[in-house]
Amino acid sequence: MQYKAVIFDLDGTLLNTLDDIADSMNFALSSKSLPVHDTDKYKYFVGNGVAELARRAVPSDVSPELTGEVLSAYTDRYAAHSADRTRPYPGVTELLRELGARGLRLAVLSNKPHTSTLAVVAQYFNNIEFAAVLGARDGVPVKPDPAGALELAELLGAAPADILYLGDTSVDMQTAAGAGMTPVGALWGFRTREELEEGGAALIAVSPGDFLKLL
Repeated sequence: MQYKAVIFDLDGTLLNTLDDIADSMNFALSSKSLPVHDTDKYKYFVGNGVAELARRAVPSDVSPELTGEVLSAYTDRYAAHSADRTRPYPGVTELLRELGARGLRLAVLSNKPHTSTLAVVAQYFNNIEFAAVLGARDGVPVKPDPAGALELAELLGAAPADILYLGDTSVDMQTAAGAGMTPVGALWGFRTREELEEGGAALIAVSPGDFLKLL
């Protein structure tokens, strides 16, 4: 099948953001005298937006008010430190350039707040032409709800069936399936092959170069 566009998840797919997310949340937790976590644990805390990240990071008996304070502290810290150690995964920039050269339209859909999504995409991929970049916005349900993906399909001018969706979590696979797109699991990201397959991945890409081979 000849696809016309590709939608990418951001954290764990295009960018390895884990260290900066973990550092900022651990800073926020410490500021409220709460226990911190090893970086690897954040692979399973992320994926459903920053509010859920905060809920997963705090102890289960913490009040909603204190959780909100942690979220606010995290948001402020991450805004100032989102690029300390974040980097594109090896081969990702080359993948994006090649897809563009082949005439596919490209877009990003993230559960990261919209302003943060725009900022990091502009910083790390300023030479890549994305047709649209969307993060989490008020009034729009976050992934796995397919609303954002379907909005992107309209902006891309492509039918959902003509779009590949590349992401690294079951949230992404469910989003793609719900939108009628082809879900492709990025095995270099935060989660396992088993999760991606159970989440509905139609294809698995072991590396960015492998994704090109799938085309």
